Amino acid sequence: MANPSMRIITVNTNGIRSAEKKGFFVWLAQQNADVVCIQETKAQIHQLSGAFHPQGFHCYYHDAEKKGYSGVAIYCKKKPDAVISGIGWADFDAEGRYIEVQFGNLSVISLYLPSGSSSEERQAVKFNAMERFLPYLQSCADNGRDYVICGDWNIAHKEIDLKNWRSNQKNSGFLPEERAWISALFESGKWFDAFRLVNQEADQYTWWSNRGQAWAKNVGWRIDYQIISASLQDKVVAAEIYKDQRFSDHAPLIMDYALGGL
Repeated sequence: MANPSMRIITVNTNGIRSAEKKGFFVWLAQQNADVVCIQETKAQIHQLSGAFHPQGFHCYYHDAEKKGYSGVAIYCKKKPDAVISGIGWADFDAEGRYIEVQFGNLSVISLYLPSGSSSEERQAVKFNAMERFLPYLQSCADNGRDYVICGDWNIAHKEIDLKNWRSNQKNSGFLPEERAWISALFESGKWFDAFRLVNQEADQYTWWSNRGQAWAKNVGWRIDYQIISASLQDKVVAAEIYKDQRFSDHAPLIMDYALGGL
């Protein structure tokens, strides 16, 4: 009998080899996931063998050209009909930020949008990526496919989505322009924040700074999303941010969908 629900997990591992040492793959084997989207692998495919191709999964990596930087991956129980590595923008793809798997009419994407926190130059790169990504998403919304876009979007949407919102209004990740951009996405009626469809609570975060006692005090940001096409808005069954173990500065976001399993 087919699994009535489909479980999709997304996590920024901040170095997949580091996460492996912290027990990530032992944990993953117990999660009954259908698809796992990973960001910031920080590795090249030739450096990853054994545990990094977990049993029972088809594994696909899209690495950054720069060693030890960025990189995305997708693991799936069922072999996909197609795998698309890269979005088709040379600069974005050189940083290993997009990989997509297709199952029939469903696309699942592992996305790592740039962070702008390190410099004004990187913030400009982030704004440029956002400017190009919006029409791309509009074309996706209009092509008739179902989408689950998982990943680290590096933007907290609303005040409820980060602890210290007042002091972060001039910081990358909570800039007015960034928040307006993601608001426009949701207000279009074509894309939905899957987590918020089933969980409206405060203090729900997916990333914590390594400085101070951010993790211990739950002073976090919700910047990891599963953003879904309108066709799937009534398919969200459950959402969980897993915090019992810590594999990186991000927590895994686990979501179940009524999609008949894979």
